[in-house]
Amino acid sequence: MRERGVAGGLCALSAVLVAAVLSGALTACHGASVGPAGKGAGGEPAGSAEVRPSGYGAVFLAVGECSSFGTVDPTEVPCDSERAAARVVAREGGRASAGPPCPATTDFVLHISERRPAADEDGDGAVPLGYACMRRLQPPHPGDPGGGGGPRTIVGDCVRDIGDGRVREAACDAEGERAPRFKVVEAVADRADCPASTRLYVRLGGAHPVGCARPP
Repeated sequence: MRERGVAGGLCALSAVLVAAVLSGALTACHGASVGPAGKGAGGEPAGSAEVRPSGYGAVFLAVGECSSFGTVDPTEVPCDSERAAARVVAREGGRASAGPPCPATTDFVLHISERRPAADEDGDGAVPLGYACMRRLQPPHPGDPGGGGGPRTIVGDCVRDIGDGRVREAACDAEGERAPRFKVVEAVADRADCPASTRLYVRLGGAHPVGCARPP
C-alpha cells in the first residue's frame, strides 16, 4: 500500500484484543512507511476468560443466551435473570485468533476451554473449545464506536499515545492524560484510498482492512 498526502506519516500496529473491557497497547512508529495494525479477530485488551459450563441451556453459551457478571469463570444464566450481564451475539469454534472476527460492536470475548466435567449441557462430558462474542445487556458499551474498548477497532474509534512509540484505544470523549490523539474516520480497501488528512493507518480486517485516522 502507498502513502498518500501525508508528510512524515505515522504507522500503528494494533494489539490483538482478547477478553473483557480494557484496551491493549498498539505499537506505533514514525516514518514514511506505515505498518498495518488491527485489533484482530475477536481478541480483547486484557487476557482471556476460561468459562466453565453451568448446565443451563441445550448448548453452553449459544447465540442469544446470556452469561453472569465477570469474565473469569462466569456461568450461563437466563437472560431475564437479575444475574444476567451480557448476551452472546456470535459463537465460534476453535481459537479466536484463527476464527472469524466478532461482530463490530462486540463488547468483549469469552474464550471457552475444552473441559470434561462429570455432567455438562448435553451429557457427553465435553465442552468444545471455542469463543463467544458478548454484548452487554446494559451500557456502557465499550465496543461501540468511540467507546474505548471492545475486541475490534472500527470506524469511529480513537487512540492515544502511551509512550515508547505505542498507542492504545481510548474513549473519544476522554480528557487529560487519556485524551485521544487520533480517530478512525474511514475504512478503505487500500491505504492510497485514505483522504489526504490521514495521519495514522490501522488494520481493521474484513473487506475494507485499512482504517484512516486523523486528529479528532
